[in-house]
Amino acid sequence: MDSRYYKLKIILEQNKEWPLKYMFKFIVPNKEGKVEKVINIFPKDTKKSFKHTENLKYVSVTCVLEMNSADEIIKITEDAMSIPGVMML
Repeated sequence: MDSRYYKLKIILEQNKEWPLKYMFKFIVPNKEGKVEKVINIFPKDTKKSFKHTENLKYVSVTCVLEMNSADEIIKITEDAMSIPGVMML
C-alpha cells in the first residue's frame, strides 16, 4: 500500500460494520481515454454517474459500491490515482 493512503486506511478500519457502502468520487481530465480508464476500475454492473465541467475539460466520476474491507477501498483508490491527472474527492 502506498504510504499516501495510510491515514485513510486507519480511518476506514475504525469502522466496525463491514460491508459498507462507500462512495468513490474522482475528478478526471477529459482527454486521452482517462475517463474510460477510471470507469474500467469499477465493476461493470455498477451504476456510475458523471458530471462535466462547463468547458468539458474535466469529468466527475462517482460510483457507490458495497465494500468488504478498507483494503478493497484503498485498492480502487490507488488504481484510479495511478492515472495521471486524476484527483480524488
